[in-house]
Amino acid sequence: MLKVTVLGAVLVATACSASAAKPDVPDLAARGTTMTTAKLTRQDLVNKVSLSGKVTMNPIFGLVAPVDGQVRFVDVKPPERTPTKPTKIATVAGKAVEIPASATLAGRLVDDKSTVTAGMPIVSAKYAGYGIVADIDGADAYKLAGALGSVTAQVKNGPGPFPCAVLGTIAALPAGTIPEPPPAPAPPPGQPGGPASAAPAPPGPALPDNQNGNGGTGSEPTGLRLVCTAPGNVTLINGAAATLELITERAAQVLVAPVEAVAGKQGSGKVDVVGADGLRQTRDVVLGLTDGRVVEIRSGLTGDETLAVPGPNLPDAPGQEGPGGKR
Repeated sequence: MLKVTVLGAVLVATACSASAAKPDVPDLAARGTTMTTAKLTRQDLVNKVSLSGKVTMNPIFGLVAPVDGQVRFVDVKPPERTPTKPTKIATVAGKAVEIPASATLAGRLVDDKSTVTAGMPIVSAKYAGYGIVADIDGADAYKLAGALGSVTAQVKNGPGPFPCAVLGTIAALPAGTIPEPPPAPAPPPGQPGGPASAAPAPPGPALPDNQNGNGGTGSEPTGLRLVCTAPGNVTLINGAAATLELITERAAQVLVAPVEAVAGKQGSGKVDVVGADGLRQTRDVVLGLTDGRVVEIRSGLTGDETLAVPGPNLPDAPGQEGPGGKR
């Protein structure tokens, strides 16, 4: 009888000890409590855009009017060899327009004495050698217009990255033509070669529509595209695929937030600020640059706030089915 009592006491003590060692179940957080947050920071920010391109021989590019005014073209003789210095091709309100070295005239895009505006393509030129050509979506034209001075190229399975010098403009070019040279003045009557002694010359062969009397060819219309050239020590192969990276904007030590904490990508946006009591308060913010990981907060926050992650959800449009919503 004594043994049974002792054994029972041991079992009760063991059970109590196991019960005391078992951890307590934590309380569940109240519904709506923010569990993940992020702090705002300051950093340098660079906005980049990547374009797919291709190595191309003798690419066509456009030159634009430097100012508003009337364009006056200069008659230029076809070069006997690749030019080693810029060639003056026109003036606009007294400002010279020059085709860069290693390029020749491909066509006039407007008529002589036309009134043009600054930035309007007026001449197309052909680069003698290899260039990298990348097509541009029309939606990106204004974004890339100010980024032409900072382009880096990488040839697929080839050289790079290396700086790529931009030629001309990214604007789409209309078809261009090179006018025929003016006829040579006729000798005076009675002199050799004059009207009295000269036999009528037989008609020459007809030229195609896109050719002219000086042996040049007109330029074909193009879409929006960027043309750039590699340094002289970079070997290029015609047709090779390449990637161009353009830096569109830079900002130094700006206030940024994780993109996951922000509703919106450009212009205006919203964030949820978490208070000391854990509750959210939605605020409007003005957004700036983004690199895909963080986005610049230009106004709306001081920098000391704590943000909820993810950011606020925008309400569903009528007729759409959101989480738990109805169609």
